[in-house]
Amino acid sequence: MKPLEIGGVSILPGETKRIELPMPPLYTDTVLSMPVHVQRGKRDGPTMFVSGAIHGDELNGIEIINRLMKSKSIKSMRGTLITVPIVNMYGVLNQSRYLPDRRDLNRSFPGSKKGSLAGRLANLFIKEIVNKCDVGIDLHTGAIHRSNLPQVRADLDDPETLAMAEAFGLPVLLNADIREGSLRQAAGDQGVKVILYEAGEALRYDEFSIRAGVKGIISVMRHVGMLNKRARKGHAISKFIARQSGWVRATESGFVNHVAQLGDHVPKGSVLATIADPYGTELSTVICPEEGVIIGKQNIPLTQEGEAMYHIAYFRKPDSVAEHVELLQDNLVLDEPSIVY
Repeated sequence: MKPLEIGGVSILPGETKRIELPMPPLYTDTVLSMPVHVQRGKRDGPTMFVSGAIHGDELNGIEIINRLMKSKSIKSMRGTLITVPIVNMYGVLNQSRYLPDRRDLNRSFPGSKKGSLAGRLANLFIKEIVNKCDVGIDLHTGAIHRSNLPQVRADLDDPETLAMAEAFGLPVLLNADIREGSLRQAAGDQGVKVILYEAGEALRYDEFSIRAGVKGIISVMRHVGMLNKRARKGHAISKFIARQSGWVRATESGFVNHVAQLGDHVPKGSVLATIADPYGTELSTVICPEEGVIIGKQNIPLTQEGEAMYHIAYFRKPDSVAEHVELLQDNLVLDEPSIVY
C-alpha cells in the first residue's frame, strides 16, 4: 500500500489521523476547516469515503459517521476509510441547507479553485477526498419539515452500483437520475461509484435512520472487501427497486390531518390526508394517484395549495415493500443490546 496524502498530510498503512482541510474564513475572519477522519488498514483494500452534511441542515449523517468511527466492526479493516462528517460547515453553523452565497453545494460539483464559494468548496472535496477513492456513500435526510423513509438512491442500471445499493440492506432502492452538478455526477465522471442514503428529517436526529445508516455502511464495507463477511442476523430483508416516484401535492391551502404515514402501502384512490380551514371545515381530500409506498412526507400540519405533501415510490408489489420495512425495524431492535454493527 502506498502512502495516502490529504491536505498535505501523509497517512501510512495502519495509521489513523484527523485532518482539518482549510476553508475560506467567515467575514469575521473566523477560521473554518473541513474535518476529515482517515483510517487505514494494514492490509490492502478499496478506499471508501463517507460524507455527511453536504446540505448543512441534514444532521443525521454527522451522527452516523460518529457512531461508525466508534464501531468495533471496523477496527481490523482492509483498505482505507475516509469519513467527512461535515462537508458544508457554513450551512451547519447557520442551520441552513445552503451556503452563504445561497448556492446548493450538491449542484456545484466538480467546482473550481477560482469559482464561487460553493464551487471552491466542491473543488476542495473532489480534489482532496473523492479523487482518492474507489467508492463512496453520501448521507442525506429529507428537507425541513419533511421526513424520508430510509432508502438508497443510485444509478441502479450500473451493475457495481446496484450491488453496493443492495448490500446496504434496505428494502427500498430508488433508481435516481444523476443530476447535473451533483456529487454523484462528479464522482461518476472520475470512475468513483457512489450511492446516496436518504433517511429522516432536516435538523433532527432520527434513531431508526441512524442505526440503519451505520449498519448499512458496514454492510457495504463487507461487500467491497474492506471487512470480512458474516452471517446475517434476523430475517432476510428483500430489496425492491422503484424506477418511478412522484410527489402528491396539496389541492387546497389549509390545515392538514394526515391519514397515511411514512412507509405505508397506499392503494390507488385511497385518502392520504384531509385539508381543513381554520374553523375545521373540510375543504378537500388528498387522493393517492397510483398504488405505491410512501417514502417521504410533509410533517408540518400546514400546507399551501400546490405544496408537495407525499413522496410515493411505485413498485409492482408495494404491500411486500411495507412488510420488509417492518422487518428492517425489527432487525435493528435485535441488534440493540450489543450496538455492534
